[in-house]
Amino acid sequence: QVQLVESGGGLVQAGGSLRLSCAASGSFFSINAMGWYRQAPGKQRELVATIKSGDSTNYADSVKGRFTISRDNAKNTVYLQMNSLKPEDTAVYYCNVLVGYSAYDVREYSYWGQGTQVTVSS
Repeated sequence: QVQLVESGGGLVQAGGSLRLSCAASGSFFSINAMGWYRQAPGKQRELVATIKSGDSTNYADSVKGRFTISRDNAKNTVYLQMNSLKPEDTAVYYCNVLVGYSAYDVREYSYWGQGTQVTVSS
């Protein structure tokens, strides 16, 4: 099992910044990818950004140039620096990790955090 602890959400004015953190703990062999997703009221959960073990990143078009994802492998932690926030960024942000349990097993297992609210006022 993997436990994910998220922090950093809150209320901010448009144009402001927030930094989300998500720390993973548990018994696993590797963390293959970490990412952030968000879900606004009445909408489906959508990808915000992901970062793989080789540090390759992927961003939703709506956040490119404003958000930066990074990870600290020593701390099993992923961060999302969010700048130039807009009211449309308001959502619950969820951390996701893909882990492996063995060097001899290519299967990956997905885990979700509990979510942290980000509210951007206009």
